[in-house]
Amino acid sequence: MSSSLIDVHAHLLPDFYVQQATAAGHAHPDGMGGWPTWSVQAHLDLMDRNGIEKAMLSMSSPGVHFGDDKAARLLARRVNEYTAELARDHLGRFGTFGSLPLPDVDGALEEIAFSFDELGADGVALLTHTHGVYLGDQRLDPVFAELDRRRAVVFLHPTSPACWEQSALGRPRPMVEYIFDTARTVTDLVMAGVLTRHPNMRVIVPHCGGAIPVLADRINEFMSLFLHARQPSGPDAVQQLRGLYYDMAGTAFPRQVPALLKLVDPDRVLFGSDYCWTPAQLADAHIAAIDAAEPPARDTTWRSLTTANAKRLFPRTTR
Repeated sequence: MSSSLIDVHAHLLPDFYVQQATAAGHAHPDGMGGWPTWSVQAHLDLMDRNGIEKAMLSMSSPGVHFGDDKAARLLARRVNEYTAELARDHLGRFGTFGSLPLPDVDGALEEIAFSFDELGADGVALLTHTHGVYLGDQRLDPVFAELDRRRAVVFLHPTSPACWEQSALGRPRPMVEYIFDTARTVTDLVMAGVLTRHPNMRVIVPHCGGAIPVLADRINEFMSLFLHARQPSGPDAVQQLRGLYYDMAGTAFPRQVPALLKLVDPDRVLFGSDYCWTPAQLADAHIAAIDAAEPPARDTTWRSLTTANAKRLFPRTTR
C-alpha cells in the first residue's frame, strides 16, 4: 500500500453501552436488525489489514442520552473514560472523540472540560440532533462557544431524524434518513449563524456531506433571499460549507466524492471507514474502491491526500 490511512470515522461499541442502550429501548438501533459485534482485536485486525495507522473513535447513534440527564452524564463519562483507556493501552493506534450528554447543556460543558483537560480528547462527537434539538438551536450556543474557545475538532454523526416514524417508511434509517439528517443539521448550523459566530471550530461532516453537495446552491439561494438583509457582509452558505471537512465513510465512489469535489477542495476530504457499523467485509470493499479510484491529482493518491489532511487537523496526535 502506498500510504497509511487515518480513519476519522470509526466507532467503538463496548458491551456495557449496548446493554444500557438496549435496556433503554434500542434493541433495533435506528431500525437496524440488531447491534453489530465489536472488539478491540477485531478493530485492530481491520486496521492492520487495510493499512489504517490510526482510528479516531467515537460513539455512533443513538448516543448517550436516553431521556434522563443524570443517567446520560454518567454514561457519557463511562464511555469517555473507557475510550481514553483504550487509546492509552494501544498507544498511537486510537484517537478519541468525546461523547456529550446533549441536550443537557450544563452536563455537556462539564464533559467538554473533562474530556479535553483530564482525558486529552482529540475532539468531540455530536449527533445531528438529540431529542429534536438540532445543532442550530440557540440553546446549544454555550456549547459551541466553549468548543470555539478551545479550537476543537467537532465530528458530526447522523441519527434518526425527529420525524423518522413518518419519514423512514419502515426502512432502516441509516440508508437515506442519515444522509438527509446530516444535511438538515448542517443547513441549520449555516442558517442559524453558528459557524460564523464560532469560526475556530473545525467541523467534520460525515458520509461525503450527505446530501449537502447537491443542495449547496439551493441552500445558498434561499439564504441570500431570506437572510441577506440581516447578514449582508458575512460569508454566504457555499463559502461556509467549503470551510468544513468531509469524511469519505460509506459509498464514496463512484458518485459521492465526485459530487463533493464540486463543492470543496481536496484538502477538505478525510478518510472514514464507519467500522463497526459498516461490517468488516464491506469496509474492506469500500477501502478497495477508494484505492482503485482515479487519484484526486497528479503525484498523489486518496491515501496520501486524506492522511496529509488529517495530520494537519490533528497535529498533536498524528506526529
